[in-house]
Amino acid sequence: MGATDRKLLNSRDAARYLGISLNTLYRMEKGGMLRPFRTPGGHRRYPVDILDAYLERSRDISNRASVIQ
Repeated sequence: MGATDRKLLNSRDAARYLGISLNTLYRMEKGGMLRPFRTPGGHRRYPVDILDAYLERSRDISNRASVIQ
């Protein structure tokens, strides 16, 4: 699937989708945890499949931590 076939969210919608603040989203990007596409005008666009993958990884880590405790 090409980038043009993906559902893309702007920063505000991506933060809402993940249940985090916009500042947290930007910190995650700066830390390399998420990589948005940039439009020719420089606006960030986050593919939903990338956000879903992040949520899945977060759940896996959370589940492993609860098993250890």
